[in-house]
Amino acid sequence: MRRHSGGFTLIELAVAILIVAVIAAIGYSTLNQAIKSHEMLRDEQTRLLSLQNAVRVLEQDLMQAAPRPVRQAVGDDPPQLAFVGAAPGSQPVLALTREGWANPAGLQRPGLQRVAYYLENGTLRREYWNVLDPTLASTTVKHELMQHVKTFTLRYLDVNHNWQTQWPPATSCQGCTSSEQALRQRPLAVEITFETDEWGKIVRIVEIAA
Repeated sequence: MRRHSGGFTLIELAVAILIVAVIAAIGYSTLNQAIKSHEMLRDEQTRLLSLQNAVRVLEQDLMQAAPRPVRQAVGDDPPQLAFVGAAPGSQPVLALTREGWANPAGLQRPGLQRVAYYLENGTLRREYWNVLDPTLASTTVKHELMQHVKTFTLRYLDVNHNWQTQWPPATSCQGCTSSEQALRQRPLAVEITFETDEWGKIVRIVEIAA
């Protein structure tokens, strides 16, 4: 009786290897696309969280704005306003004194905090001082809130319910009877506008406590 070989022919092996290679290529492509999609989603979530955190911090600072002017680093200079909202392109974009500065460590410092916001090279940065009336030796604590910011603009609602592009308005202080009152002047509300590549234009209005 003739015996038949139980092995595979060369053609059968080649076909099997080709099938395995095609399946592996399809699997790798699917896995690679899934990894890229996961990374893109993670990056978008990170940017969204940064946006939400930036808006939250801004709202907290604005809602707790205090009518407390501060002195310049050089004592002979006139006092600085309690609330300064500069025109777009100026540095800082916003500076104010805020209440409610938590002190869980019980440090010897005030409950008021001087903060400022800067927009440089697409990065929104918040800075604060450990003292209200700084000196030339005083330094700030810096924290980057958000990146990839195209524009960051503010508008301020005055007592006549007119929106102003800077604070205090270019006109004289209405209703102020003294220079001290003018230094403590604050807007009724602030309109915050972010513009980013991912989310477009985002607008929020924050009311300032009386």
